[in-house]
Amino acid sequence: MIGMIMFAVALFMLMLGFPVAFTFGGLALFFGVFAEGMDLFAFMPYRIMSVMQNTVLMAVPLFIFMGVVLQRTRLAEQLLTSMGRLFGGLPGGLAISTILVGALLAASTGVVGASVVAMGLISLPVMLAHNYDKRLAAGTICAAGTLGQIVPPSIILIILGDVLGLPVGDLFKAAVGPGMVLIGLYIVYILIMTRFKPETAPPMPEDSSISRKKEIMNALLAIIPPLALIVIVLGSIFTGIATPTESSALGGVGAIVLAIIYRQFSFQMVWDASKDTVKVTAMVFAILVGATAFSMVFSYTGGDYLLEEWMLALPGEKWGFIILAMLVIMVLGFFIDFVEISFIIVPILAPVAEALGINMLWFAILIAMNLQTSFLTPPFGFSLFYLRGVAPPEVRTIDIYKGVLPFIVLQVFVLALIVIFPEWFGMSSSY
Repeated sequence: MIGMIMFAVALFMLMLGFPVAFTFGGLALFFGVFAEGMDLFAFMPYRIMSVMQNTVLMAVPLFIFMGVVLQRTRLAEQLLTSMGRLFGGLPGGLAISTILVGALLAASTGVVGASVVAMGLISLPVMLAHNYDKRLAAGTICAAGTLGQIVPPSIILIILGDVLGLPVGDLFKAAVGPGMVLIGLYIVYILIMTRFKPETAPPMPEDSSISRKKEIMNALLAIIPPLALIVIVLGSIFTGIATPTESSALGGVGAIVLAIIYRQFSFQMVWDASKDTVKVTAMVFAILVGATAFSMVFSYTGGDYLLEEWMLALPGEKWGFIILAMLVIMVLGFFIDFVEISFIIVPILAPVAEALGINMLWFAILIAMNLQTSFLTPPFGFSLFYLRGVAPPEVRTIDIYKGVLPFIVLQVFVLALIVIFPEWFGMSSSY
């Protein structure tokens, strides 16, 4: 039971707010020495070296760099301005524009925090100025910003590919369908909302100083460059021309080219983007090293066998396990980050899924969709914190919480669709 006690203590400490990497590493050291002594850690340097030499994980810092550079090119501002003018004349047009821009930012940057903050600073004041309901405006921005979790190239899909031993390119392909369905449902919800409650999202008055043709041209000029980068990066993966790691390098170069096109390039910008990339990458890999030590001790003490035996005995076999696994991940997502869940919870669940004959690609997409929901769930959804930090005083925290609830329901609905009808998304629930 040592492994199970260590697992429970780790969750408790994470919920109290202790640093993730030090919690995993510290508990592994304490319980490992208690169970076996220092000899247990003789092979730890080799485990760390295997992490550092993992070519799949090389894509993580490169995609992060791509996203940070694009975030500094004022890409979001230009997209939101152009799309807002294009759709603003429709009821709910600004909210629809925010969803579409969120999808483009997700596919080009993949940085949830940057997307939410950018749209919170640019789109939220405009929606409020045009008498949009505060809850609808806040919920739309948070939901659009979290699309970077499921729309490739997503960092979480790269991490899940490494943890579950799946080709990242296959994960990217499998995630496209669920991502598009989710974007479509967001837009349908806004259209239905404005149909029955038009006062929640009134149309913008038309700007007579600019022609409709000019508005369309401006929107296309804003959309085409990032869309071209998305096609090049994802297209090179889907067609087999490049590996995800190679395409991430291509994406970094493409982001620099876009910065030049948007006249935002400077060596200082590259330096600042590189520093931000190092900070985020160091956080991810520090957690990974701590999780590696944690999983080693957990496995040595027999915790994985005990947990696997218990889960295999669940009623309903495969479906009982899927329901329990999704509930556990969703509940943990209320309190801890997706990185910790990916590195600690997923490796524990993976052997059970394989023993039950579950298609691991389908299982990975379920986890990714579930983890996206964790960005919106109160009280600790990260998107809620990001928006709260940049929202004006009249938008209360309770408005943000209420605003995201319909979008959480839509995400859970898509998750249920993937569970019940995997063939709709080109997948199977079993091998």
